[in-house]
Amino acid sequence: METRKELEARIVARASRDHRFRARLRSDPSGTIGQELGVAIPAALSIEVHEETATTAHLVLPLSERLNERDLQAVAAGAPGDRLGGGEPYVPNNPSPPGPPQPDW
Repeated sequence: METRKELEARIVARASRDHRFRARLRSDPSGTIGQELGVAIPAALSIEVHEETATTAHLVLPLSERLNERDLQAVAAGAPGDRLGGGEPYVPNNPSPPGPPQPDW
């Protein structure tokens, strides 16, 4: 299975050698990439193609690990599975093993 970086390199390489593919990629990024990779790109995913020029370069920043305002409010309000939001208590994906049994005093 190819990584995202490998898939992007594949698309860029094809666009570099095939001017018709490059034109389709600029006019319909999702459709062109989906067809090239044999997948359906979800409508909710927006793909933008930026072409550098002799005087313009583009820097793409990765998705931020920080919470946005909406997510921060959801966490602060309590998730449905925590004690404050009702329901079952939060259990981490990899809970630590239980310790020795505690006496019933």
